[in-house]
Amino acid sequence: MVDVEALLDAARLQVDNSRAPYSRFHVGAALWSDSQIFGGCNVENASYGLTLCAERGAVMNWAAAGAPGTPGAIAIAARGADSGEWSLAMPCGACRQVLSELPGSTELTVWIWDGTSSRSVSLLELLPHAFNAADLRSDEE
Repeated sequence: MVDVEALLDAARLQVDNSRAPYSRFHVGAALWSDSQIFGGCNVENASYGLTLCAERGAVMNWAAAGAPGTPGAIAIAARGADSGEWSLAMPCGACRQVLSELPGSTELTVWIWDGTSSRSVSLLELLPHAFNAADLRSDEE
């Protein structure tokens, strides 16, 4: 069973670790798997394509720990660029794709913190027709 409050707390804490000198949009994420929490934060780069989003950072930390269990949820928290206020932030398309390839992704819940409350959405709602390994197979194989 996912401890949603602990997951949201971990995501909020990761916001403070974020390195966002260009956008000043600080994002933290926390992935729940096997009763463990794996954090991530956005790390920007002057070569924007090399920027790592918080959600992918959390997935990388989960993988680096040996990919224990099947992820059940991810929480995301963000602070706005100039105001420093909490801001609603959904995963970008690249993060949605990476999350869709996790084991059990059809059951993955995405929790979003907006500064006063949280809400959840399934990954399937965010990415209903994900590109996957089956799309790489040809009919001639």
